[in-house]
Amino acid sequence: MSTSAFSALRIVIIVLLGSSALAQTATVTPLPAPATPFPSESQSAGISQFSFIVYGDTRSRHDGIYIQPDHLMVVEGALDTITRLKTTPYPVRFALFSGDAVVDGRNVLQWNKSFVDVASRLVRDGNIPFFMSAGNHDVTSGSTVDAPGRADGLKNFLDLNAALIPAAGTPRRLAGFPTYAFGFGNTFFIALDSNIAADQTQFAWVKGQLEGLNRTRYANVVVYFHPPVFSSGPHGGVVVEQSTAVLRTLYMPLFNTHHVSALFAGHEHLFEHWVERYQDASGAHRMDMVVTGGGGAPPYSYQGEPETRTFNLANHASMEHLVKPGMTPGENPYHFVIVRVDGNRLAMEVVGVDWGRTFRPYRSSMVELADR
Repeated sequence: MSTSAFSALRIVIIVLLGSSALAQTATVTPLPAPATPFPSESQSAGISQFSFIVYGDTRSRHDGIYIQPDHLMVVEGALDTITRLKTTPYPVRFALFSGDAVVDGRNVLQWNKSFVDVASRLVRDGNIPFFMSAGNHDVTSGSTVDAPGRADGLKNFLDLNAALIPAAGTPRRLAGFPTYAFGFGNTFFIALDSNIAADQTQFAWVKGQLEGLNRTRYANVVVYFHPPVFSSGPHGGVVVEQSTAVLRTLYMPLFNTHHVSALFAGHEHLFEHWVERYQDASGAHRMDMVVTGGGGAPPYSYQGEPETRTFNLANHASMEHLVKPGMTPGENPYHFVIVRVDGNRLAMEVVGVDWGRTFRPYRSSMVELADR
């Protein structure tokens, strides 16, 4: 090797080592709070009409190098929506994120260089809070709280969200977990870490939140997380991941007992919509399960139907795959969803971006999450 080539290689190695050291020693830049403070549960008690945005899976092969360009397109589309709905009866009041913000959540550079500035635009330009749930790429795929590397990813996740999620030590926050809840208007929201779905501490906390909830005040309950309950992409179909299996056996009976209105998840880089119908002593009920993982990560495609018969028999339920994803990645564009709350009725609009601007998974642009 020539002297000049060796010198060039040495410089590259030094830069890479320096970046690695910075990733280990720096801290994540927190997402800002909106200029208009988010109202407390008591302050928002009289609100029964509003909208919120949901999307997820923004990780990019460029993480740690420059901002996420495809995520930026989604955010710009969401900002247009915020402007469009601002003067309607259903203004956008916040955004939910279904996880997997970056490729490796343990790496500070990936958050600071690629994600923070993009997500911050929703907060600064849209003047809304940004409420995240944790994906497997954010806090590792470990299924237990002591899984290798999880502590590093969790610290970065909590540092990132320190100004937005409920403060540690308050009733709506589970200490040491990316698990929290908040109420707005007539709707209650829970963010749980479905990567560690079998964790009994988290389950007991979620169960306690639901059991202590004033359902006269909170007509609707929405839960959001990363690995979904049912899906038909590479993480679903014939594949049943551990987190999915636990969600079905542990959490779904709990959600049915408390008549949860809707679940939003990611993990699959596509859009699909499931509906569970079940009956109990109070009558017939419906729960919508939406997978929205089109935030900029490489699109996935339909891989096959999951087995639902076992779940249906165990839960006296029936599952309908209302919207299936496309057979090729190009049929599953980047997107976000807008959920409209109108009293105890929810409706949803799916908005595609880039090549997906004409994406219409339903016959109309807005679909009601209810049986007529």
